[in-house]
Amino acid sequence: MYQVVRARLCALVGGVGTALRRRAARQALRRDAGMVTSEYAMGIVAAVAFAVVLYKVVTSGAVSAELQGIVKGALDARM
Repeated sequence: MYQVVRARLCALVGGVGTALRRRAARQALRRDAGMVTSEYAMGIVAAVAFAVVLYKVVTSGAVSAELQGIVKGALDARM
């Protein structure tokens, strides 16, 4: 209901051509609102690549030793 009233008001105030252009632009945005399958696939590939790099960094010697030190310090803490 709101969209109908707004479209009629725009037609009265801004002219019929302006209202039609706005309506067509809104419809065009709605049609292209989501990702297609190829974009999902590329997003998944990028996420997996990031996860692999993060895994390699976390399991490297220096980072692993630091993480173990942090965990050991937390477990040895007095309450």
